[in-house]
Amino acid sequence: MSEEFGSDFITIVDDEGNEFELELLDTLEYNDDIYMSFLPADLNEEDENAEMIILKVVEEDGEEFLSTLDSDEELNAVYEKFMQQLFDDLDDEDTN
Repeated sequence: MSEEFGSDFITIVDDEGNEFELELLDTLEYNDDIYMSFLPADLNEEDENAEMIILKVVEEDGEEFLSTLDSDEELNAVYEKFMQQLFDDLDDEDTN
């Protein structure tokens, strides 16, 4: 993801009405679905336990929503794709 324009932030609301601000890390297409990876926007740089949040873009009635993934298998496969993409991007930066 290009950093030249700065970070992208979104606010999501869970089923219980709690709001969370997330920073978009990257987007990828996998098995004809679109996935987005995020980190909590209030993440402290020293926090070593930060976990990437992966959500799927789903369409209902012509409108796009972010949804949790359907299974651990799907989550693990998409996580691996995001990590592969990240390391490929880092390798590209090292060769330039």
